[in-house]
Amino acid sequence: MAESLMTELLMEWLAACRHHRVPCGQRLSSLWLFPIIERRKKLAPCSGVIAGRTCANAISGNAVAESDNIVVETAEKIFADLADAQTINHDKKGGWKAPLWRALTEAGLPLSWVPEDCGGSGASLAEGFGVLGAAGRFAIAVPLAETMLAGWLLAQAKITSPDGEMSVAPASPKDRITLNGDGTLSGRARGVPFAKAARHIAVLASGNGGVSIALVDAARLRIEAGLNLANDHSDIVTFDNVEPAAIKPAPKGFDQTALMLMGGVTRSLQIAGALESMLDISVRYSNERVAFEKKISKFQAVQHNLARLAGESAAALAAATSAADTLANSSAFDSDAVFLEAVAAKIRCSEAAEKGGAIAHQVHGAIGFTIEHILHRYSLRALSWRDDFGSESYWAVELGKRVAARGADELWPLVASR
Repeated sequence: MAESLMTELLMEWLAACRHHRVPCGQRLSSLWLFPIIERRKKLAPCSGVIAGRTCANAISGNAVAESDNIVVETAEKIFADLADAQTINHDKKGGWKAPLWRALTEAGLPLSWVPEDCGGSGASLAEGFGVLGAAGRFAIAVPLAETMLAGWLLAQAKITSPDGEMSVAPASPKDRITLNGDGTLSGRARGVPFAKAARHIAVLASGNGGVSIALVDAARLRIEAGLNLANDHSDIVTFDNVEPAAIKPAPKGFDQTALMLMGGVTRSLQIAGALESMLDISVRYSNERVAFEKKISKFQAVQHNLARLAGESAAALAAATSAADTLANSSAFDSDAVFLEAVAAKIRCSEAAEKGGAIAHQVHGAIGFTIEHILHRYSLRALSWRDDFGSESYWAVELGKRVAARGADELWPLVASR
């Protein structure tokens, strides 16, 4: 064989995921169990596509015609044309951001989850989740996910979404925004992504009358700039008796946990997408880099690391898409199924981000740590996304509490039901 079997299998897996348009995680077992020729006979295409990986059909479980995936196909084309990692890496002044955001806005993607009667595009949850996965694969550093999430939150209370960038507060399950008796908002939210770049903030606030959803002009807030590991804005937002532009009661049963779960699934899909790109980049590099007169992909240690990275990527993708599927087909956030799927996805994807990022950088060696290389765009964002909307340690504790409250006899039925 011209290349080692392990590397050929990895490359074939990536190609199959793109060509046959199926989630990579669903094909991982056949990758290792069967020869390449036999595996090709067994792979069958599915309808619908999200960049050749996870299609909206697979996420939602609905038989949607392939032409209905125009939302995700549009996102992929925009990202490919205007968010190329190498081009962005060389643009030190950030001139790429305005054209990218303009194209996204013209396509209606930032308000994908907002109904048409509230000023949005009216896309389904499944289609929006597909866009997030694609955004993760390109590791874009604009508030697309945050604006989508803000629009979704405002839509829960039938508040019309404004134009421009938005973010969401609170972005941590431990922070609280209070609705005062005079209708103003008070509180402090840490780690709000892209708050400095946002024109408006969608806020979930608690008061004596229950939970409310509000739209706040960012110019009325005190925002302390901060940066996450990837040098993207992760800011502290202070509400000092701020009067919202619009405020309405949240739907019955909707609370901060629901917002955190939705945000957690959003970040899980982005992490899974970033890991797919890290695997793709690492496999490609291993077939180009020569050491001791042969490609490093032929070394057993490198093959082993790539196999581990493939496993982490597949596990993250499987967990994230399973959670997205559950949310897309659920009518409420208060079920054990939604909680278990969303929390498990955030925990598993966060673990995969740490392990997968380390492996990818190890495969690349010193060059992977340089600012000139594109790998850091994916690895650092995947690591940063772990802490948004509840860290893996926070959700692990919350999951443990819920399982313990059900009792030992209910543990297996709960796990087996998923």
